Amino acid sequence: MRNVCLLGATGSIGMQTLDIIRNHADRFNLVCFSFGQNICLAIEIIQEFKPAFVSTGKAEDTIKLQEMFPNILFSSGNESLIQVATFETEDGKSPLVINALMGGVGLRPTLTAIEAGRDVALANKETLVMAGEIMTKKAREYDVKLMPIDSEHSALWQCMNGEDSKKINKMIITASGGSFRDLTRDELKNVTKEQALNHPNWSMGSKITIDSATMMNKGLEVIEAHYLFNLPYDDIETILHRQSIVHSMVEFVDTSVIAHLGTADMKIPIAYAMNYPKRMPIENTSQLDLVKLGSLDFKVMDFERFPCLAMAYEAGRKGDTYPLVLNAANEEAVSLFLADKISFLEIENIISVALDTHIAIKDATIDEILEINDAVRAEIRARYIKDDE
Repeated sequence: MRNVCLLGATGSIGMQTLDIIRNHADRFNLVCFSFGQNICLAIEIIQEFKPAFVSTGKAEDTIKLQEMFPNILFSSGNESLIQVATFETEDGKSPLVINALMGGVGLRPTLTAIEAGRDVALANKETLVMAGEIMTKKAREYDVKLMPIDSEHSALWQCMNGEDSKKINKMIITASGGSFRDLTRDELKNVTKEQALNHPNWSMGSKITIDSATMMNKGLEVIEAHYLFNLPYDDIETILHRQSIVHSMVEFVDTSVIAHLGTADMKIPIAYAMNYPKRMPIENTSQLDLVKLGSLDFKVMDFERFPCLAMAYEAGRKGDTYPLVLNAANEEAVSLFLADKISFLEIENIISVALDTHIAIKDATIDEILEINDAVRAEIRARYIKDDE
């Protein structure tokens, strides 16, 4: 039985994690979790799993829930996220921390979990994109595992199982191409938000679906892979693969390629991280039928067609605080697009300007990282949103 501390329980990854815990109650026990706004769903989770501690997104929700569940401890705000990440269980065993938060708010909980000696299963991209140097150094210092939940990074991790990391030629991350993969640059000028949110292969949250359309999600994954596997950017390749069946591949020095194939089900990488190094059965998921699929297509990546991906590689190679600025500018630009404040192609323009005007800070602390993140986002908002909006 392993105790689980879940950050971001009411999001997509969080709910699928709960499904795994529910179906494997003999292996996992949810001891605490956090949620943001969805108090109705949080109440259902509390009633089913009976955790000892819950972090809420709003102080008024803390008061309401405390009245409803007097035997459970509640708290709100960013400090309560750290309480989830460092929660002490009654049996004294180190719990698994699963970080499924969105945005920079996930940084401090990850860091404090590592410093508390906990393994972290990571779905929070920002942890590595914004502070990869700090997180990986701390993980080595405290001898804990940073285990990827993203399907691409989990695939790379599984391909590397039992292999010598020094014998890698390159890692290959696949990309579906997103909602507009068949459109030219010219045809992108007048695309709508509704069109962008219509992903051909996956059902995901709004932000990541837009990132898929711009190919920024692949750029962020390249930066994550650099830190997770300590590989130079020149040895991390991205290719187009429409079917999203091959999630990633690793080529070794003898030119052998090991690929990870599977259906589009996030419960697979979540379960692998939760039960590592052993596999376990996944309920309600379909098996891959290659005969029915018939064929798999692969194409070279066009960096002129997808400039966001090119900018991600450039920011990653520059290092320091450039990946942080890339991420902050992208988050704000996507928010503006979803709010109908800018066009689709303006997303990449906003990111480009933010990177071009940034003066990097070497060896930035977490406080400095968060300050830069807030400053970049505030500057972009000030340009596009009026004071009275």
